[in-house]
Amino acid sequence: MDIVDGILKKDKRSIAKAITLIESEPEKAFDILKEIYRFTGKALVLGVTGPPGAGKSTLICQLAKRLREKNKTVGILAVDPTSPFTGGAILGDRIRMQELTKDEGVYIRSMGTRGRLGGLAHACFDAVKILDAAGMDYIIVETVGVGQSEVDIISLADIVVLVLVPGMGDEVQVIKAGIMEIGDIFVVNKADLDGADRLVSQIKMNLELSYAKNSFVPPILKTIAHTAFGIEELELAINQVYNILMGTNMLYGRRKDHLKQELQELVYEIYIDKIKNRFSAELEVFTEKILNRETDPYSAAHIILSRMEGEYSNDRKN
Repeated sequence: MDIVDGILKKDKRSIAKAITLIESEPEKAFDILKEIYRFTGKALVLGVTGPPGAGKSTLICQLAKRLREKNKTVGILAVDPTSPFTGGAILGDRIRMQELTKDEGVYIRSMGTRGRLGGLAHACFDAVKILDAAGMDYIIVETVGVGQSEVDIISLADIVVLVLVPGMGDEVQVIKAGIMEIGDIFVVNKADLDGADRLVSQIKMNLELSYAKNSFVPPILKTIAHTAFGIEELELAINQVYNILMGTNMLYGRRKDHLKQELQELVYEIYIDKIKNRFSAELEVFTEKILNRETDPYSAAHIILSRMEGEYSNDRKN
């Protein structure tokens, strides 16, 4: 089966092959992404983030079950730390969601960060397109769990769920600016632990003081993921926030911002690759000159860019 046809027919083997190409040979995956792009834009992309140990994987597993009860298809991208030996994902999240693997309406893929900061694998952005074209109703992206620097998810997800837990020491430290600003829904998981109500109060106070990016007040929910307590309320909150974003045209604005950022990054990557390929010798020469203090990095960069622009102008004339 052709990979593109397979993706459009929800064939899991084709989806897996396409995502593997994205991770290992991205240039070969470009043709696939070009062909499927017109079939994207229908899925709701849900980002789930928060500190390690917050119970994100268990929460996602229960939410996926809830969505499947309503006959919704679910794609899950679980971003794990990268193995220092193989460069692949450690697969901890996938093990936790093992009970979903036999469900034909659920696709789960673990992805390694491969050293990327911000909690997401670079290939995750294109993998979302694959799952979207495959007709998934919901695509849930679980970030690696690195703390307050984990904000890449805001450039990918339509809705961000921030999962926190009581008893992690200084809760104010956990919820302060940075990761706090990206949440559209706040979930206090493991709500049967001491300090859950206090954490909810701290989140409310923090939102009242600093939250101004949206015209709606983000809901704050308590859950106990391993018993499915609060999962129904979480699903309702996701739908409510989605309706608000749609009704206020904020979702359109977010998706436009996502695409603009993606386009800028693609142009940057293509431009850098061309410079490396066409000016590799000059880069080596200038590196030696900079090392010997014969020139400086700023002047060298301008010279290389001006040569690149000169070649581009000549190519257009010819």
